[in-house]
Amino acid sequence: MKKNIWVLLLFILIGLLTGALVSRWLSQVPGLSFLTKTSPVVWSPAADLLVLSYAFTLKIEISLLSIIGLIIAIWLYRKL
Repeated sequence: MKKNIWVLLLFILIGLLTGALVSRWLSQVPGLSFLTKTSPVVWSPAADLLVLSYAFTLKIEISLLSIIGLIIAIWLYRKL
C-alpha cells in the first residue's frame, strides 16, 4: 500500500486531538498534573502594506499527553 502524506497528516491530527481529550479528562486527577499541564505556542504574523493588511494567529496548546498521542499516531501510521 502506498503511503500518502494526507493520511499521515490525518493520523497526526487525530493523535493530537486524542491526546488533548485525554489530557482534559485527566485534568481533575491531582497526581497527573505533570501530564495535563499545557504550554501555549503562539504564532501571529501580520502585515500592513497600505493597500492590503492581514493578521493571522495560530495558537496551539501542547501537553505531554498530546505529544504521546502524536508519537502513537506516527507509530501507527508506520505500521500501516
